[in-house]
Amino acid sequence: MLDLRPVGFVIGLLIAALGATMLVPAALDLYLADGNGLAIFEAAFLSMLAGGAVSLSCANAPSRQLNIRQAFVLTAAIWFAMPAFGSLPLILGEPDLSFTDAMFEAVSGITTTGSTVIVGLDNLPAGTNLWRGMLNWLGGLGIAFIAMIFLPVMRVGGMQFFRTEGFDTLGKVLPRASDIARALLAVYSGLTALCIATYGILGMEPLDAVVNGVATIATGGFSPADASFGKYPGAGEYAGAVFMILGAMPYIRFVQLVRGSPGPILADSQIRAMLRWMAYAVGLVTAWRVATSDQDLESAFREATFNLVSVFTGTGFFSGSFANWGAFAMVIAFCVGMIGGCSSSSSGALSVFRVQVVLNAIRVQIERIGMPDRMVSVRYEGRRVEDDVMNALILYVTGYILAIGMLSVAVTLTGVDPTSALFSVWTSIGNIGYGYGPLVAPTGTFIDFPDTAKWLLILTMLMGRLALLALVVLILPRFWRQ
Repeated sequence: MLDLRPVGFVIGLLIAALGATMLVPAALDLYLADGNGLAIFEAAFLSMLAGGAVSLSCANAPSRQLNIRQAFVLTAAIWFAMPAFGSLPLILGEPDLSFTDAMFEAVSGITTTGSTVIVGLDNLPAGTNLWRGMLNWLGGLGIAFIAMIFLPVMRVGGMQFFRTEGFDTLGKVLPRASDIARALLAVYSGLTALCIATYGILGMEPLDAVVNGVATIATGGFSPADASFGKYPGAGEYAGAVFMILGAMPYIRFVQLVRGSPGPILADSQIRAMLRWMAYAVGLVTAWRVATSDQDLESAFREATFNLVSVFTGTGFFSGSFANWGAFAMVIAFCVGMIGGCSSSSSGALSVFRVQVVLNAIRVQIERIGMPDRMVSVRYEGRRVEDDVMNALILYVTGYILAIGMLSVAVTLTGVDPTSALFSVWTSIGNIGYGYGPLVAPTGTFIDFPDTAKWLLILTMLMGRLALLALVVLILPRFWRQ
């Protein structure tokens, strides 16, 4: 029988901590007399009370150290419990959402997807917009930590490659999880502060600078304005693109950089590939736009850069008229959105690492067809990719593509048109947040989707954030009988 008390103890503490963070937007709204502060304070009190009660009830566990099975349960439980309580300020206060819409918004925020069901962001109380940004920031921090610690240990989607002796991502830099957590928090906070300061210098309003800043580094995409970054064209878009790229890089490389080792961040093949592929996509779309429209080169390049970087990194900000540029631009966006940012960052989708290995595997198979007697193995950064890593990776990529197809059909059956259904599943499973299709176009949000479709997309966002297989494992009866 699986002892869930260690899991409950941690979940209770996290819920209580989440409730404590709600006091920040509550205090802001009380200070501004927006009439929303007491509602957020009530949500904070309920969260701290519930979290404290759960933690106390599970404090009698004989051991609080987690085994692999408990780690699976904890990882999944975090992404179900935290949005449930994170939705309370949106239900009890402005914008007074239904439970379905509030869960969609909270799941989108804490998984750093960035899709929204709220119309009229500019008119929301400051505390509500701040809370949405904080959901992004807290989710991004938790995602990066889980990607670096839990997923490699659980051998999900080929991520065990990052726990092998020859790879220095973790073991040779910081030996203990607590050290990694402290260093990660310092780097994450430093990048956030730098981003906020930059936005402020470029002329963003204080609340916009803070919310956009925390959402940028988290690659979350929640903005306090309906126009997103269209409110700050020009320098704001260029700065946003730079910080979105930084947010999609492996955070451990910044830790190494701060500790005096710049070599790994310069030599990381994931980073080089991501920047190279971004340049290809931006170059193609910019050239196509200039050739097929009367838009000038600079504005075409700026909008293509910002929007494609936003999609590639899974951030979800938008600017200009990019969504109306036509099929060619959206096909390129769809492809780069499938790739995603680097592993061990808050970015989603397949990840550059997995795509690199799959492309290498395809190359090796082609070489074997032409020269069957030649022994060629799949390698990554000079190291052979072992069979168990390759099998897990191929299974993950295959499952990811099949999930997009099956879930798109499921969403279509709820009454959503095929284009909106496909792009809604694509943006949800990749935690991208970039809406597209006839049902999204009128408001730029997912408010017009049926409730059944929203719940399917909630599940899809969680599946994408939990690396698919980590969630599927929990529904297998054999997992609970072990």
